[in-house]
Amino acid sequence: MIALSTDPIDPPVLLAAFTREAGGAGAIVSFSGIVRPDDGVTELWIDHHDRLTLAAIEEVAVTARQRFGVTDVAIVHRIGSSAPGEPIVFVAAVSAHRRAAFDAVDYAMDRLKTAVPLWKCETRGPDKRWIEARSQDHAEAKRWEGLDG
Repeated sequence: MIALSTDPIDPPVLLAAFTREAGGAGAIVSFSGIVRPDDGVTELWIDHHDRLTLAAIEEVAVTARQRFGVTDVAIVHRIGSSAPGEPIVFVAAVSAHRRAAFDAVDYAMDRLKTAVPLWKCETRGPDKRWIEARSQDHAEAKRWEGLDG
């Protein structure tokens, strides 16, 4: 399950569907990211490149499966306009053991934030600004260097 969606995403529904497909897994780990409701943002616009973004997300999922030995990875990312409190990303992994699933989800989120062509624009009142990955995001992503070879 790899997708970009202009429609709102529903993490519990996505997790239920992913779980049904898991077939006797020992561990399922998921992460849902939402637009922060308390920092003054009134809208988050996420732009993308149709082919490049989806291909990059698919590559993240393939690498996570291979590197961590997980059975499957799901990544659904919202594009377009989202409001505070709305989910913008869902990532899940299924494996025989918990550590692999945790690592696969953590890796996928770090790569989504730093290496996938998704561009975010925040609206705060009348002001709009494009936001970049933070230095902390890049520092956290460095843990995985050498895994994408």
